[in-house]
Amino acid sequence: MFEVFGLSVSKLASVSRPPGRTVEVPGRGDTFVYEMEGPPGAPVLFLVHGLVATTQLNWFPAFPVLADRYRVVAMDLRGHGRGFPAGKRFRLSDCADDIAAVADVLGIERFIPVGYSLGGPVAQLAWHRHRDRVEGLVLAATSRNFGGTLRERTWYRMLPGIVAGTRVVGRIRGGGRPPEDVELGEDAFVTRWAMEELRRVSPDIALQAMGTLGRFSSHEWIGEVDVPTAIVVTTKDHLIAPARQIKLANAIPDATIHPVHAGHAACVLAYRRFVPGLVEACESVAGRLGKRSEKNQ
Repeated sequence: MFEVFGLSVSKLASVSRPPGRTVEVPGRGDTFVYEMEGPPGAPVLFLVHGLVATTQLNWFPAFPVLADRYRVVAMDLRGHGRGFPAGKRFRLSDCADDIAAVADVLGIERFIPVGYSLGGPVAQLAWHRHRDRVEGLVLAATSRNFGGTLRERTWYRMLPGIVAGTRVVGRIRGGGRPPEDVELGEDAFVTRWAMEELRRVSPDIALQAMGTLGRFSSHEWIGEVDVPTAIVVTTKDHLIAPARQIKLANAIPDATIHPVHAGHAACVLAYRRFVPGLVEACESVAGRLGKRSEKNQ
């Protein structure tokens, strides 16, 4: 049976729905938080999913592997899945503030945002807006800015229609398969359950998030990042060009680069390659945290 860092297909299926609970956050309402405790005293990873995805869809292959080494926390972004309501306007800054607010409720003083695609700007903003809380960054399949190429602009224009299509197909098929029944072949593939997860995001939110992402840029301040950072580069990515991902890495002092030879949906469709790269990136950041603590003593 296939294993990667101790993760077998059977184990993956059994934990593909991470444990979680509804949490009330003052001033924000209720959200569903996924959490695995990890070893005592381990650094906290706060996973942030991509555009129109959900925590479960984006991270289910990685959750149990990371939890062997870290305390792992995640929630759906506002307007996505079981996250906070988006309100009248979807803003990345609100998503970044949500992370800090949830960390407060959970009693987490410092954490490492792990951002994938759309989650990358949210993670960057979490550092920018809450520097005293963020002790490291892991950024995957993401960039300092988006929408620069014709391919990217075309994809962002198509995305709300794709979300709308999954909602129609889901209604026709009558719902989705639970995560425990996700089928895994040579590469994981999108099942009816995955389509059900996609249906949790409205086309309107997808459109707002797409527009917000297209306007995002961290060029002016990303070079100020002063915490250990690792960049997972999806080298076959046709949506966020690998060159753009590498520019992000080069803009951050001492950022390490961890290539994964797969496309933009590597977190699920090529999880066998992505999860080891993600673990390597997290280990790079965690290892440097220890060295920083020694220097400060």
